[in-house]
Amino acid sequence: MQDKKQLFTVSIYTENNIGLLNRISAIFQRRHINIESINSSVSEIEEVSKFTIVVNLSENLMKKIIGQIEKQVEVIKAYYHTDQETIYQESCIFKIKSELLFEERQIQNIIKESNSRIVTVNKEFFVIEKSGRKGEIELLYKELKPFGIMQFTRSGRISVSKKPMNISKILKAFNY
Repeated sequence: MQDKKQLFTVSIYTENNIGLLNRISAIFQRRHINIESINSSVSEIEEVSKFTIVVNLSENLMKKIIGQIEKQVEVIKAYYHTDQETIYQESCIFKIKSELLFEERQIQNIIKESNSRIVTVNKEFFVIEKSGRKGEIELLYKELKPFGIMQFTRSGRISVSKKPMNISKILKAFNY
């Protein structure tokens, strides 16, 4: 029986070193695995960075890749989780012509119904921000597209696991 593909969120706790992201992404590239989203940020632990990577693959392959990631010297610990095991969000911003905000009542309704918020308004454009699941963001994009989107940017996934990952105990052993 072949292991079926599914979405996994990978959390990688690392030292903050130049070139590490390149080496981690090369692990996926060598196996021809597309990274759906990637985010890098500080973590809850001072001087420790966290990569959050979303990939679609089998669990057997995911386990092998986690093993390869953890062989990187700067990697402290790597975890993987299914969507059911995490709480996650993405964020996006849309830039749209200002005249539409006042001339098209429907845009105001879309903003309100999607739980988006207006970040800024000036004579030429206004900016809408939305945080939520990928599907919510894609729906908002589809609703705003007929009005003409000047610019659009979506973040990578950010997530926390529902169960403790015990990373703090591991880090204490490394004196972080």
